[in-house]
Amino acid sequence: MSDIIHVAVAVIVNDNAEVCISLRHEDTHQGGLWEFPGGKIEQHETVEQALMREIKEELNLDIKDSQPLITIAHDYQDKKVCLHVNKVLSFQGQSSGMEGQKVAWVPVDQLSSYKFPAANVPIIQAVQLPDRYLITGKIIDEDDFLTKLKNALDEGIKLVQLRIKDDGLNIDSVRSLIQQASTLCIQAEAKLLLNISEDYLKIIDLSNIRFDGFHADSRTLKRLSKRPGGKLFSASCHNVEELQKAKKLNADFAVLSPVQKTASHPEMPAMGWLQFSKMSDICTMPVYALGGVSEKDMENAKRHGAQGIAAISAFWH
Repeated sequence: MSDIIHVAVAVIVNDNAEVCISLRHEDTHQGGLWEFPGGKIEQHETVEQALMREIKEELNLDIKDSQPLITIAHDYQDKKVCLHVNKVLSFQGQSSGMEGQKVAWVPVDQLSSYKFPAANVPIIQAVQLPDRYLITGKIIDEDDFLTKLKNALDEGIKLVQLRIKDDGLNIDSVRSLIQQASTLCIQAEAKLLLNISEDYLKIIDLSNIRFDGFHADSRTLKRLSKRPGGKLFSASCHNVEELQKAKKLNADFAVLSPVQKTASHPEMPAMGWLQFSKMSDICTMPVYALGGVSEKDMENAKRHGAQGIAAISAFWH
């Protein structure tokens, strides 16, 4: 088996929230499939340098700025690749298939209808996910809950984890919170994941409540033998073993913590950004940074390969 081929890949999004993709020639590896443009990283090139060169050669676009989005290692049996994916922040020019390939600008939410190589699938997930993931926190009562969730949605939150564990709430209150969260998220066009105690889930009928999937805490993740139902599934992870379990269950994304020291879990050592980057790189799925992070850490998180940040206190007020 040949050595791993390192490839620089560009996710180029225009002002209309459309992503640039191109069609591979039939006589090439994975021919006839759509892909995010890019190419092999030459010796002594950085990802950014390779990206600028390849996109100019392929599309006649000038990449001005980009940041890491996700790293994906994939084994095609006949070839091993490692995709170093950057999201392009600014570019100049009009796209053109300089190598005779078909080029298309596709709305982000329609990417899943196109056939891509297997290694590109996590890129689609990363492109379609927002960079902020709200985890709901403590509440005084239902009015307090509604106020805080409305505030977060009004501030642009598009991904919500409704977390209800052993909070001493009765079944009617929990059912009401789930229903109200569903209604508000639908109105705001936000995705809702449930992280609800099993004791509650055994009793509550969710069949008439619209939500997008489930989030598993690390204890639940350890017990799971198959992926839960729903469109989305995410998991909380603290180490490589848990990330690997999430990957085995085909999680759409993970939350990795604690990146920095937190007041809520002072006994847990912080991994720091370097360790976060190393761990997230090996799991081939979008990963949110959690633990002692806020909006001011967003740029740093993305530089270290994070999808974005997950937080309670930063968004729940």
